[in-house]
Amino acid sequence: MAGSFFNKKSQIKDFWVVLEAYLSNEEVSLIQKAYKLAEKAHSGQLRRSGESYIYHPLAVALILAELKLDYYCIVAAILHDCIEDTSITKDDVEKEFGSQVAHIVEGVSKLTHLEFNSSSQKQAKNFQKLVFAMSKDMRVMIIKLADRLHNMRTIDSMSKEKQIQKAKETSEIHAPIARRLGLHSIRVELDDLCFKTLHPRKHLILKRKIRKQYGNQKKAISRIQTEIEKRLKFEGINASIEGRQKQPSSVYNKMKLKSRKFTEILDMHAFRIIVDNTNACYQAMGHIHSLYKPLPLKFKDYIAAPKPNGYQSIHTVLIGPRKMFM
Repeated sequence: MAGSFFNKKSQIKDFWVVLEAYLSNEEVSLIQKAYKLAEKAHSGQLRRSGESYIYHPLAVALILAELKLDYYCIVAAILHDCIEDTSITKDDVEKEFGSQVAHIVEGVSKLTHLEFNSSSQKQAKNFQKLVFAMSKDMRVMIIKLADRLHNMRTIDSMSKEKQIQKAKETSEIHAPIARRLGLHSIRVELDDLCFKTLHPRKHLILKRKIRKQYGNQKKAISRIQTEIEKRLKFEGINASIEGRQKQPSSVYNKMKLKSRKFTEILDMHAFRIIVDNTNACYQAMGHIHSLYKPLPLKFKDYIAAPKPNGYQSIHTVLIGPRKMFM
């Protein structure tokens, strides 16, 4: 229990550190005001896990702060359950934080009432359309996705039946919406948490195989990411770069889709590079190919030939340091 207490204290500290790195002092002060209001409003409320309820909206806000979303969104995330679960009203929120925050909080509350009870793919797509129609401000949907992500992270406190229900719903509704919104990190984690819940044994086996085969490559991935960032910056290419080791769910999906064995999955380490336009994409690829040798016959140009859903990008497999495929 003591460990849990200190983890929560660390979470609060991390939250303010992340905020202070990109928001003004005035904005951080307003977020502190929202936190105190939410803490008081949720006083005495507990989650299924037994922890104080306030740590849930705080965790949701931290997920969004790590994406560097605006302070309106962060304040709304902290207050997102207040209208639903406490005596605080929309008017109270508007009086303290303005109409924009109140509108977002109300939007999140409306989405909370939606229920999805079908396993039909067609129904899932219709439900996604309904959700988008209700979320005229996309920040409402982004908060809801962060809310679902934290609920999936803490799903162990639910009954097994409820876990399976939530995982299916998340897989059919929330993860595809995260993909459509370009929230890659949220989508990847949602996919993996769903896979872990629905197929725990397969997830565990793949997790052990990845660890045994590759170990922890966070430092290597970080070094490669830094090298790519430096090179593209030197060449005058504005780029957002995210490196990661593939999760069990991603590996499983590729094995299933391509009918491959685990040992045949080469790109276990992935880098996602987003640039401003098509020309920059080809230029970036050329510079990266000069840094790391490309693997023959492993190049796909989805810009020249987009996927049916409009997806455009370039996929390439490279040989990194110590013959690490990526």
